[in-house]
Amino acid sequence: MGKLAVVSAKLPEDVYKELILRVPEGERSNFIRDAILEKLQRVPRPDKIFELEQKISRLESDLSEVKRYLVELEVLTYERGKINPHAFCIDDIDHKIVNHLLHYRGATTSELADSLGANRWLILNRLRKIQKRSKKQLGKSIVEYCPGERSGKRKAWWMSEELVEA
Repeated sequence: MGKLAVVSAKLPEDVYKELILRVPEGERSNFIRDAILEKLQRVPRPDKIFELEQKISRLESDLSEVKRYLVELEVLTYERGKINPHAFCIDDIDHKIVNHLLHYRGATTSELADSLGANRWLILNRLRKIQKRSKKQLGKSIVEYCPGERSGKRKAWWMSEELVEA
């Protein structure tokens, strides 16, 4: 054991009395030191937790990359209507955006902003985040931006009909 440091601790009186009864006077420091070391061994170190989080993140990204390749090779397919588009929403605004797109099949960011009473840039950023999250998890995004004209709308966002039952 290396250099020792002195630590003081406040204990409830009944715990202190129990310590006096059970542990002889010369052994109390060793007993408390051993109890602290035993407890510390059960608590994971923060750097280990961080390392595990990084490994999980790498595994998730590798898995999403494999899914993306399988989708490109058309090996991995999704049954129509089996994907819940609300799974990629993080709050009420995202849910409203998805509901609007499901109901009207597509909309421009301006239409969505007017309908939801929100800023157009907020809507655009939320759509991009939904697109990114779904692409990361599924390999394909559930919302698509079409810059050309489609169903009478130009520069609009659409639900991916092959993944979501519209």
